[in-house]
Amino acid sequence: MILMPEMLCSLVKLGTALVCEPTSTLTTILYHANLIPRNLNLDRLVRREFLHPQNHFFHFLTTVLSCVW
Repeated sequence: MILMPEMLCSLVKLGTALVCEPTSTLTTILYHANLIPRNLNLDRLVRREFLHPQNHFFHFLTTVLSCVW
């Protein structure tokens, strides 16, 4: 129950990023889930602000994607 407000805040942040910058947000999610290759061309699209430890939904999403694929 305590984790719910933090997940909601993280979900809103990720949803806002998807609306504002969909390409870089999807690239960041796939990059950190190890679903696309790591190279310098894609590295410039990766958003570093999602790596914050408080961004629980982003880490949950990348973990689920890396397990499924």
